[in-house]
Amino acid sequence: MFQILFGVVIILLIILSYSVRIAKEYERYVVFRLGRFADVRGPGVVLIIPIIEKPVKVDLRVFVVDVPPQDAITRDNVPVSVNAVIYARVFDPEKAIIEVENYGYATSQMSQTTLRGVIGKAHFDELLSEREKINSELQGIMDKETDAWGLKVSTVEVKDVHIPKDMQRAIARQAEAERDRRARVILADAEFQASTKLKEAADIISKSPGALQLRYLQTLSEVATEKNTTIIMPAEFLQIFKRE
Repeated sequence: MFQILFGVVIILLIILSYSVRIAKEYERYVVFRLGRFADVRGPGVVLIIPIIEKPVKVDLRVFVVDVPPQDAITRDNVPVSVNAVIYARVFDPEKAIIEVENYGYATSQMSQTTLRGVIGKAHFDELLSEREKINSELQGIMDKETDAWGLKVSTVEVKDVHIPKDMQRAIARQAEAERDRRARVILADAEFQASTKLKEAADIISKSPGALQLRYLQTLSEVATEKNTTIIMPAEFLQIFKRE
Protein backbone atom coordinates (compact mmCIF):
# COMPACT_ATOMS: atom_id res chain seq x y z
CA MET A 1 0.00 0.00 0.00
CA PHE A 2 2.82 2.39 0.89
CA GLN A 3 4.57 1.69 -2.41
CA ILE A 4 1.40 2.45 -4.35
CA LEU A 5 0.91 5.71 -2.43
CA PHE A 6 4.54 6.64 -2.99
CA GLY A 7 4.19 5.97 -6.73
CA VAL A 8 1.05 8.12 -6.90
CA VAL A 9 2.86 10.97 -5.16
CA ILE A 10 5.76 10.73 -7.60
CA ILE A 11 3.39 10.82 -10.57
CA LEU A 12 1.58 13.85 -9.14
CA LEU A 13 4.86 15.65 -8.62
CA ILE A 14 5.89 14.95 -12.19
CA ILE A 15 2.54 16.19 -13.47
CA LEU A 16 2.83 19.26 -11.25
CA SER A 17 6.31 20.01 -12.58
CA TYR A 18 4.91 20.07 -16.11
CA SER A 19 1.78 21.97 -15.08
CA VAL A 20 3.34 24.88 -13.22
CA ARG A 21 5.63 27.38 -14.95
CA ILE A 22 7.10 30.59 -13.58
CA ALA A 23 7.17 33.46 -16.09
CA LYS A 24 9.52 36.35 -15.30
CA GLU A 25 8.40 39.94 -15.70
CA TYR A 26 9.81 40.10 -19.23
CA GLU A 27 8.48 36.68 -20.30
CA ARG A 28 5.14 35.49 -21.65
CA TYR A 29 3.81 32.03 -22.48
CA VAL A 30 1.80 31.61 -25.66
CA VAL A 31 -0.41 28.61 -24.86
CA PHE A 32 -1.86 26.25 -27.46
CA ARG A 33 -4.70 23.90 -26.48
CA LEU A 34 -4.92 20.83 -28.70
CA GLY A 35 -3.05 22.73 -31.41
CA ARG A 36 -5.22 25.86 -31.26
CA PHE A 37 -4.19 29.16 -29.77
CA ALA A 38 -5.65 29.51 -26.28
CA ASP A 39 -4.19 32.64 -24.69
CA VAL A 40 -1.06 34.47 -23.55
CA ARG A 41 -0.15 33.94 -19.90
CA GLY A 42 2.27 35.58 -17.49
CA PRO A 43 4.13 37.04 -15.76
CA GLY A 44 4.07 35.04 -12.52
CA VAL A 45 2.74 31.53 -11.98
CA VAL A 46 1.39 29.93 -15.17
CA LEU A 47 -0.71 26.78 -14.98
CA ILE A 48 -0.55 24.38 -17.93
CA ILE A 49 -2.78 21.37 -18.48
CA PRO A 50 -0.40 18.50 -19.29
CA ILE A 51 -0.75 16.80 -22.68
CA ILE A 52 -3.68 19.06 -23.64
CA GLU A 53 -1.84 22.38 -23.57
CA LYS A 54 1.58 23.28 -24.93
CA PRO A 55 3.31 26.55 -23.91
CA VAL A 56 5.81 28.54 -26.01
CA LYS A 57 7.93 31.05 -24.09
CA VAL A 58 8.51 34.51 -25.59
CA ASP A 59 11.06 37.08 -24.37
CA LEU A 60 9.76 40.67 -24.47
CA ARG A 61 13.15 42.33 -23.97
CA VAL A 62 14.90 44.24 -26.74
CA PHE A 63 16.95 41.93 -28.93
CA VAL A 64 19.77 42.91 -31.27
CA VAL A 65 20.17 41.84 -34.90
CA ASP A 66 23.64 42.34 -36.35
CA VAL A 67 23.29 42.84 -40.10
CA PRO A 68 26.38 41.49 -41.94
CA PRO A 69 28.10 43.68 -44.55
CA GLN A 70 25.95 44.14 -47.64
CA ASP A 71 27.42 44.98 -51.04
CA ALA A 72 25.43 47.62 -52.89
CA ILE A 73 25.81 50.41 -55.43
CA THR A 74 24.68 53.90 -54.54
CA ARG A 75 22.53 56.04 -56.77
CA ASP A 76 25.62 57.77 -58.16
CA ASN A 77 27.26 54.40 -58.99
CA VAL A 78 29.68 54.13 -56.07
CA PRO A 79 30.20 50.51 -54.89
CA VAL A 80 29.99 50.24 -51.10
CA SER A 81 29.83 47.60 -48.39
CA VAL A 82 27.59 48.57 -45.48
CA ASN A 83 26.71 46.81 -42.23
CA ALA A 84 24.18 47.80 -39.59
CA VAL A 85 22.66 46.86 -36.25
CA ILE A 86 18.95 46.65 -35.43
CA TYR A 87 17.23 46.93 -32.04
CA ALA A 88 13.75 45.43 -31.84
CA ARG A 89 11.36 43.85 -29.34
CA VAL A 90 8.20 41.75 -29.30
CA PHE A 91 5.05 43.69 -28.42
CA ASP A 92 2.53 41.01 -29.45
CA PRO A 93 3.64 37.48 -28.41
CA GLU A 94 0.73 35.84 -30.23
CA LYS A 95 1.72 37.28 -33.63
CA ALA A 96 5.42 36.66 -33.00
CA ILE A 97 4.75 32.93 -32.61
CA ILE A 98 1.88 32.38 -35.03
CA GLU A 99 2.65 34.73 -37.94
CA VAL A 100 6.33 33.89 -38.42
CA GLU A 101 8.39 30.78 -37.77
CA ASN A 102 11.48 32.50 -36.35
CA TYR A 103 11.03 36.23 -35.90
CA GLY A 104 14.73 36.84 -35.13
CA TYR A 105 15.93 35.14 -38.32
CA ALA A 106 13.14 36.73 -40.37
CA THR A 107 14.09 40.19 -39.08
CA SER A 108 17.73 39.57 -40.00
CA GLN A 109 16.86 38.53 -43.56
CA MET A 110 14.49 41.43 -44.11
CA SER A 111 17.05 43.90 -42.77
CA GLN A 112 19.60 42.78 -45.36
CA THR A 113 17.27 43.32 -48.33
CA THR A 114 16.00 46.59 -46.88
CA LEU A 115 19.52 47.88 -46.31
CA ARG A 116 20.54 47.16 -49.91
CA GLY A 117 17.39 48.85 -51.21
CA VAL A 118 17.86 52.03 -49.20
CA ILE A 119 21.57 52.29 -50.06
CA GLY A 120 20.74 51.89 -53.75
CA LYS A 121 18.47 54.96 -53.63
CA ALA A 122 20.92 57.20 -51.76
CA HIS A 123 23.87 59.19 -53.05
CA PHE A 124 27.30 58.41 -51.62
CA ASP A 125 27.61 61.86 -50.03
CA GLU A 126 24.26 61.33 -48.28
CA LEU A 127 25.47 58.00 -46.96
CA LEU A 128 28.41 59.72 -45.29
CA SER A 129 26.97 63.07 -44.22
CA GLU A 130 23.28 62.26 -43.64
CA ARG A 131 23.60 59.07 -41.61
CA GLU A 132 20.64 59.97 -39.39
CA LYS A 133 18.38 60.31 -42.41
CA ILE A 134 19.41 56.87 -43.70
CA ASN A 135 18.88 55.34 -40.24
CA SER A 136 15.44 56.90 -39.94
CA GLU A 137 14.39 55.62 -43.36
CA LEU A 138 15.61 52.10 -42.55
CA GLN A 139 13.82 52.14 -39.21
CA GLY A 140 10.55 53.27 -40.79
CA ILE A 141 10.58 50.56 -43.45
CA MET A 142 11.57 47.80 -41.02
CA ASP A 143 9.03 48.83 -38.40
CA LYS A 144 6.22 48.84 -40.96
CA GLU A 145 7.12 45.42 -42.35
CA THR A 146 7.60 43.71 -38.98
CA ASP A 147 4.42 45.11 -37.44
CA ALA A 148 2.49 42.11 -38.81
CA TRP A 149 4.86 39.85 -36.85
CA GLY A 150 4.19 41.61 -33.56
CA LEU A 151 7.59 43.29 -33.56
CA LYS A 152 8.58 46.88 -32.91
CA VAL A 153 11.84 48.06 -34.51
CA SER A 154 13.00 50.91 -32.29
CA THR A 155 16.41 51.73 -33.76
CA VAL A 156 18.46 51.00 -36.87
CA GLU A 157 22.07 52.17 -36.99
CA VAL A 158 24.40 52.00 -39.99
CA LYS A 159 27.77 51.15 -38.46
CA ASP A 160 30.47 51.07 -41.14
CA VAL A 161 30.68 52.09 -44.79
CA HIS A 162 33.53 50.56 -46.78
CA ILE A 163 34.53 51.47 -50.33
CA PRO A 164 37.24 50.06 -52.65
CA LYS A 165 40.77 51.46 -52.26
CA ASP A 166 40.78 53.04 -55.71
CA MET A 167 37.59 54.91 -54.78
CA GLN A 168 39.22 55.99 -51.53
CA ARG A 169 42.12 57.52 -53.45
CA ALA A 170 39.75 59.25 -55.84
CA ILE A 171 37.72 60.69 -52.96
CA ALA A 172 40.93 61.82 -51.25
CA ARG A 173 42.01 63.65 -54.40
CA GLN A 174 38.58 65.23 -54.69
CA ALA A 175 38.72 66.38 -51.06
CA GLU A 176 42.22 67.81 -51.58
CA ALA A 177 41.08 69.69 -54.68
CA GLU A 178 38.10 71.05 -52.77
CA ARG A 179 40.34 72.25 -49.92
CA ASP A 180 42.68 73.90 -52.43
CA ARG A 181 39.74 75.62 -54.11
CA ARG A 182 38.46 76.93 -50.80
CA ALA A 183 41.95 78.18 -49.87
CA ARG A 184 42.22 80.05 -53.16
CA VAL A 185 38.78 81.59 -52.71
CA ILE A 186 39.62 82.70 -49.17
CA LEU A 187 42.96 84.16 -50.31
CA ALA A 188 41.32 86.03 -53.19
CA ASP A 189 38.65 87.39 -50.87
CA ALA A 190 41.31 88.52 -48.42
CA GLU A 191 43.24 90.28 -51.21
CA PHE A 192 40.05 91.99 -52.36
CA GLN A 193 39.24 93.21 -48.86
CA ALA A 194 42.81 94.39 -48.30
CA SER A 195 42.88 96.31 -51.59
CA THR A 196 39.51 97.89 -50.76
CA LYS A 197 40.76 99.03 -47.38
CA LEU A 198 43.99 100.37 -48.90
CA LYS A 199 42.02 102.35 -51.46
CA GLU A 200 39.83 103.84 -48.73
CA ALA A 201 42.90 104.71 -46.66
CA ALA A 202 44.60 106.29 -49.69
CA ASP A 203 41.51 108.39 -50.41
CA ILE A 204 41.40 109.62 -46.81
CA ILE A 205 45.11 110.43 -46.67
CA SER A 206 45.07 112.21 -50.04
CA LYS A 207 42.38 114.57 -48.74
CA SER A 208 44.36 115.44 -45.59
CA PRO A 209 47.99 116.63 -45.99
CA GLY A 210 48.44 116.45 -42.22
CA ALA A 211 47.43 112.82 -42.17
CA LEU A 212 49.86 112.15 -45.00
CA GLN A 213 52.69 113.77 -43.00
CA LEU A 214 51.81 111.70 -39.94
CA ARG A 215 51.84 108.58 -42.03
CA TYR A 216 55.33 109.37 -43.37
CA LEU A 217 56.55 110.03 -39.85
CA GLN A 218 55.09 106.75 -38.67
CA THR A 219 56.86 104.97 -41.51
CA LEU A 220 60.16 106.64 -40.54
CA SER A 221 59.62 105.57 -36.94
CA GLU A 222 59.06 101.98 -37.99
CA VAL A 223 62.17 101.99 -40.14
CA ALA A 224 64.22 103.57 -37.34
CA THR A 225 63.41 100.68 -35.03
CA GLU A 226 65.57 98.46 -37.18
CA LYS A 227 69.36 98.42 -36.83
CA ASN A 228 69.82 100.86 -39.70
CA THR A 229 71.45 104.08 -38.59
CA THR A 230 71.17 106.01 -41.85
CA ILE A 231 67.97 106.77 -43.71
CA ILE A 232 68.20 108.21 -47.24
CA MET A 233 65.06 109.92 -48.50
CA PRO A 234 64.38 111.63 -51.79
CA ALA A 235 64.23 115.39 -51.60
CA GLU A 236 60.63 115.31 -52.82
CA PHE A 237 59.56 113.70 -49.53
CA LEU A 238 60.70 116.77 -47.60
CA GLN A 239 58.36 119.01 -49.56
CA ILE A 240 55.41 117.73 -47.56
CA PHE A 241 56.82 119.37 -44.44
CA LYS A 242 57.07 122.84 -46.08
CA ARG A 243 54.30 125.25 -45.31
CA GLU A 244 52.65 127.04 -48.09
